[in-house]
Amino acid sequence: MFDFVRRHTRIMMGVLFLLVIPSFVLFGVDGYNQSNSQGATVARVGSHDISQSEWDSAHRLEADRLRASMPTLDVKLLDSPEARYATLERLVRDRVLLQAVDKFKLNTSDARLARSLQEDPTIASLRLPDGKLDMDRYRQLTASQGLTPEGFEGRVRRDLSVRQIEAAVTTTSFATPTMADVSLNSFFEKREAQILSFSPSSFVGRVSPTEVELDTYYKANQAMFQSPEQASIEYVVLDLDAVTKTISITESELKLHYEKNVARLSGNEQRRASHILINAAKDAPAADRQKAKTRAEELLKQLRQAPGSFAEVAKKNSQDTGSAVNGGDLDFFGRGSMVKPFEEAVFAMKKGDVSEVVESDFGYHIIQLTDVKAPKQLGFEELRVSLESDLKKQQAQRQFAEAAEAFTNGVYEQSDSLKPIADKLKLEVKSATNVLRRPGPGSTGVLSNEKFLAAIFAPDSVEKNRNTEAIETAPSQLVAGRVKQYTPARTQPLDAVQDIVRNRVVAERAAELARKEGQEKLALWKASPGDAVLPAATVISRDEPKNTPLTILNAILRADASVLPVFIGVDLAAQGYAVIRVNKVISKAAPSEAISTQGRSQYSQWWASAENLAYYDFLKERFKATVMVPRPARISADSSASGVK
Repeated sequence: MFDFVRRHTRIMMGVLFLLVIPSFVLFGVDGYNQSNSQGATVARVGSHDISQSEWDSAHRLEADRLRASMPTLDVKLLDSPEARYATLERLVRDRVLLQAVDKFKLNTSDARLARSLQEDPTIASLRLPDGKLDMDRYRQLTASQGLTPEGFEGRVRRDLSVRQIEAAVTTTSFATPTMADVSLNSFFEKREAQILSFSPSSFVGRVSPTEVELDTYYKANQAMFQSPEQASIEYVVLDLDAVTKTISITESELKLHYEKNVARLSGNEQRRASHILINAAKDAPAADRQKAKTRAEELLKQLRQAPGSFAEVAKKNSQDTGSAVNGGDLDFFGRGSMVKPFEEAVFAMKKGDVSEVVESDFGYHIIQLTDVKAPKQLGFEELRVSLESDLKKQQAQRQFAEAAEAFTNGVYEQSDSLKPIADKLKLEVKSATNVLRRPGPGSTGVLSNEKFLAAIFAPDSVEKNRNTEAIETAPSQLVAGRVKQYTPARTQPLDAVQDIVRNRVVAERAAELARKEGQEKLALWKASPGDAVLPAATVISRDEPKNTPLTILNAILRADASVLPVFIGVDLAAQGYAVIRVNKVISKAAPSEAISTQGRSQYSQWWASAENLAYYDFLKERFKATVMVPRPARISADSSASGVK
């Protein structure tokens, strides 16, 4: 085939020109990229499709964010079908709310965006001593989230716009005290009940299955006793750490980096100030604010006449109760710690100066700058380690794209081994045994990545022992693997799982006996209540369940209160059966005013959340939101605990 192509190059070029060029004219390059890269549509909001690749990318970013914020989180929870589906629902919600923003013209202005960014403490920490934003660190911050500065600001703008949609409901929602009291009294109602549980463990001694019964159960449920497919693999990971290890920094580069960054690395200037505050809320009437300003001007005039009396005047007149007792002293602080007008005044003053009256959202300030703590400039040797680390990280980020391209091409072009690309990029070839298609217990890192595992168990990998393609498993992280040994899924022989089969048969039969016994007692005691033999009564409620299983608790609280006392039965499935007599309703004690107020406030929040959810459901219908992926069924505790599939 390839010989034919080489011998007839001109003919093949003509054929390709006739077939490919018209397609590009009709659809464009973007059309090819989108059709090949996006994958199947998993949800749709109006005319906007959410693709499989968009879903995968969003879930990967969400999982990385959660791992970073909660290092001890079980990674299996993040890769579960339920977690992935939750990410898809969030994508749909975001798209629905953005459609609403566009429809209702609730776009965020540049001024509102700038104010939000200025108020962000993380961004405030990036300011240089002169108050300007350190753009290099700002770009690093946005890049760590996979965004450019423009993309980050666009996301903040969208978030602010979306909040307007939600605030329109939550800030206008209310619940009257009467409505809250009725609902809360009903929800926290107490009931006296007697509960008799028929546990399967009490009936295990009555079950003695025969070998024939075990064999019959095994044959009827062979899917439960499968050993999953497994593979022993080797794999190579390319990430920023791996690239960093290959970088060497010269002495001249270090010194140049020191000269450019010594001010930033040495710390920020700190200033100590005292102030006198005359309170005036920013939304107070103009007359009230003017009155406060006049009072501040009077105090300033007094201070000009007696400059040494600042502390005494502050103690007697400042309405900042936290600092007044200390003569207005605020201790040392840096840029970004105070409201902007206050900060600008302080950092424009000289030591010992007393400011003019400064207006802020809190009122009117008179400020005295009492001390200045300039950062000690650290020497080159003191900063050598951090300078080298910083410079290596910067160079690694710049070189990663080139290394990623070489990695992607290398694992494809030499698909029978990972060693050549590992040697070229100075990477370690790692090994793993008993790798499962789904992340196994204790699996972490790339071995818990669903996309990588899917590539490992793909036909090309399993049947032809080829390298997988380069898989992106996290931001700035690629991995490729190859199968060294593959063991297909198989049903384990009865001899190997006989104990498990016996335990399952005994558990099911014991649960049946418990259920039968419970149902017989329920029928008997309903007919003759005086013959009932039940434990002592207990008082339970939703806020004091006393370890009562939720199924039983709900049954007790849903029993018809008009016919009490009443017998009810509750099927607990594998946990057996319960017979309950609900005796009476116990009135809730009248709460204190403080607790009552707190409860009403909590109820108002619940009500606002319910209204917000209802409004979102309305928007989903209005903008025709559809999820095309079925919601995953919950895995039962019984099957997950058995250790077999």
